[in-house]
Amino acid sequence: MGRKASFSPLRSAVSALLFGAAMVVWAGPNIIVLGLFSGKAVLTIDGERRVLSEGDISPEGVRLIQADSEGAVVEVEGRRERLALGTHIGSTFSAAKQREVRIWPDTGGMYTIDGSINGYSITFMVDTGATLVSMNSTEARRLGVDYLRDGRPAMLETASGREKAYRVNLDRISVGEIKVRNVPAVVLEGNLPSRTLLGMSFLDQLDMQRDGKALVLRSKW
Repeated sequence: MGRKASFSPLRSAVSALLFGAAMVVWAGPNIIVLGLFSGKAVLTIDGERRVLSEGDISPEGVRLIQADSEGAVVEVEGRRERLALGTHIGSTFSAAKQREVRIWPDTGGMYTIDGSINGYSITFMVDTGATLVSMNSTEARRLGVDYLRDGRPAMLETASGREKAYRVNLDRISVGEIKVRNVPAVVLEGNLPSRTLLGMSFLDQLDMQRDGKALVLRSKW
């Protein structure tokens, strides 16, 4: 005679919980991204067409955090997701993996990494003591940053004294797979700093931690 299959209420309950956790990964409304613009997105939310500007909350409870031609960041009940044009999320959606960059110190103990500003390649030096992303005027001109036209004049205290500077907004900074838009920065007249400083106006928009000697940067969404 074959053995009868045993039934365990506890095992069944655990299985049900695990099954539910695997399947119900997005409890929010169904969202389709129809159009993307600077500061605005066109979405279909549970079948209703919505045009949201950054900061707007739809009747379905979807808040638009950020939008540009490359994607939109939406928030539902405290959970944020970045969506590309044409993306459809619903009950079967699984969250995208956080983008991560690991930076190792050079022989001098400095953390440097290649990246780009507005699509132009550049090597950054990570500086948590710098309030803003900082560059010299020669580098700014190479990167196409018209600080004389678009910047706001300012005087900054530096190690060598007060220096004339210009506050600007950089359209896009990329490091690895991480991209941040509309980053406040400062341009100093002359050749200092010798390397562009990746300051807190960029770093504050990421999760940052140490893993041994490595500095780990992760996108927040």
